[in-house]
Amino acid sequence: MRTRTAKATATALVVIASALAGTAPQSHAQDASPSPSGTFGNGCAGLAQKASTAKDKVVEAAAAYPQLSHLVSAAVRAHLNGALDEKPDITVFAPNDQAFQSVTVAQFASFLADQGQLKKVLTYHVVDQRITPDELSHGSFKTLEGSKLTTSGSGTDFKVNGKANIVCGNIQAANATIYVIDQVLQPPS
Repeated sequence: MRTRTAKATATALVVIASALAGTAPQSHAQDASPSPSGTFGNGCAGLAQKASTAKDKVVEAAAAYPQLSHLVSAAVRAHLNGALDEKPDITVFAPNDQAFQSVTVAQFASFLADQGQLKKVLTYHVVDQRITPDELSHGSFKTLEGSKLTTSGSGTDFKVNGKANIVCGNIQAANATIYVIDQVLQPPS
């Protein structure tokens, strides 16, 4: 009887140890934080890219992503493409095309009709420094527009101003880091 109990206990310990060993790498992978050198976010897989952007200036890099075509068009219309490409070490919180589609028709028409307002809205999405994923958890950054925006979150789940989700982050361009967001940010009035 003792032998059977001892064998049963030993077998149970082996099974538990094997189960724990098998799950340890999985739980570690789930808790891993993004590397500052890699992209992250649930929207990265769906973000089609034409080519590598690490050597391209920011507007050209953004143009490589079809999902950022509205942003690129707006930057060109506001005559910001040259200015942004000339700035060293910036961060762009880039609204994707779905973000622009969720803006009302009246707001979008207003942006396009008033180049000054369009420039103000677009420069509110740009920070004059490279921001790493490590800085996003409780960040407060002054934008080129002059106001502040905030970032919050952890792991690979971050928000800008408590509303816009970063759907794909830490995309590198020659002079910028790009974080694709799902809303168009409005500067404080």
